[in-house]
Amino acid sequence: MIADVKKVYILDTNVLIHDCQSIFNFANTLIGIPAIVLEELDHLKKESSDRGSSAREVIRFLDGLRSRGSLKDGVRLDNGSILQIIFPMTVHGNAELFLTRAVGDNEILLTALDMQKKGYQVTFVSKDINARVKADALDIKAEDYLKGRVSEYDVYKGWRSVMIPAGDLRKDFPDMLYDLAQNNRLENNEFIELQSENNQFNSRVFRYLGGHRFKNVVAPDFAWPLKPRNPQQLMALDLLMDDDIKLISLVGSAGTGKTFLALLAGLHQVLIKNDYRKMLVSRPVIPLGPDIGYLPGNVQEKLESWMQPMYDNLSLIMHSVSKSQQPQLESDGHGNHFKRAKKDHEKWQKKPKHRIEATMEDLVHNGKLSIEAMTYMRGRSIPFQYILIDEVQNLTLHEVKTLLTRVGEGSKIIILGDPYQIDSPYLDFNSNGLMVATNAFKGQQVFGSVFLQTTERSELSRLASELL
Repeated sequence: MIADVKKVYILDTNVLIHDCQSIFNFANTLIGIPAIVLEELDHLKKESSDRGSSAREVIRFLDGLRSRGSLKDGVRLDNGSILQIIFPMTVHGNAELFLTRAVGDNEILLTALDMQKKGYQVTFVSKDINARVKADALDIKAEDYLKGRVSEYDVYKGWRSVMIPAGDLRKDFPDMLYDLAQNNRLENNEFIELQSENNQFNSRVFRYLGGHRFKNVVAPDFAWPLKPRNPQQLMALDLLMDDDIKLISLVGSAGTGKTFLALLAGLHQVLIKNDYRKMLVSRPVIPLGPDIGYLPGNVQEKLESWMQPMYDNLSLIMHSVSKSQQPQLESDGHGNHFKRAKKDHEKWQKKPKHRIEATMEDLVHNGKLSIEAMTYMRGRSIPFQYILIDEVQNLTLHEVKTLLTRVGEGSKIIILGDPYQIDSPYLDFNSNGLMVATNAFKGQQVFGSVFLQTTERSELSRLASELL
């Protein structure tokens, strides 16, 4: 069956685990699965993780192919390719001295070398950099599995800046907006920051709604006197407070306010507006440094340490609200003092007092906040909730897909992360689930994204991000 097929792709185990549908992405060719890969899949299938789930799915698919013919001889797929389980038979002399057969990766490479000796044009596909280096040393063509990768230079930021004359900023909708809509391909819910040519701090923000429609973006009227500190935070809050946007990705380095903004908008919509029944919060349990081992207590107590950033941000919100209730004095530089933000403070005093008196524990006890482990989300449907997933850069695309397919009727999900701080050893800027999902959803009416660039945490935090 395979006599006329001279080009073969040998797939590493990590490719099948990374994308259990990867077999379908090699059309009209021969796909070789080394026998040792089946052994590795058999070992991985016992895991309760997403790796185990992917291994089981691949095994089920291979089992289903047996009804079409012999996997040893090759089975034709719907995309025109032929899939074959390959056993290495040839003794390679020096290659076997170089590669210890006890190592799975080496057995796969020997299989690829065997096919090459038989006259096939072999391409070894692996997510393992070192395995690709070994393949090159054996004069075997090696490639990374690139489907679902996003180039760092093609990142969708969710916004663009344009310089215009200061006078045009005074128009309700400057002409530049319509020029952009007509001459450039704007994505749905993409933001345009129009800046004065003479003063970059004199700017206005608009959101593209399709056709020739734009929204003039202004700061939301929170029940609490908290405001965005820069244009990107303004954009983020505009998406977070829009009921029609069901999926939001906030991307940025440490201190840009991703988690703070998402938590603030969530608390407001759950506690004040009652748009959602509760807020669900989760994040991957991947340590930054060496793991400290098992944690005591039940699930909620174990997760408390991992959710400390949420506690920190809630504490900051509570402190900001409490602090804003007292007018503060500030020097005007001439020896005089005046009440800072006097008008805002007077306006705040006239409003009904919506205070955040509850702690995180109170919100959990009252059913307004749920802290969940991602491990137990598979198979669930989550309706009428504000879902906040932090540190998504440490998730694979398959894991992000699992989360997004859990979103039920009336829910909104926000995924946050910093693609420059990835703790998972199997992911990078180009392949992590946050960036790939952001790029895949751009232009959808229910989706919006903002790449936050300005650090607001502290001057030290900003310098650390830039210098280190």
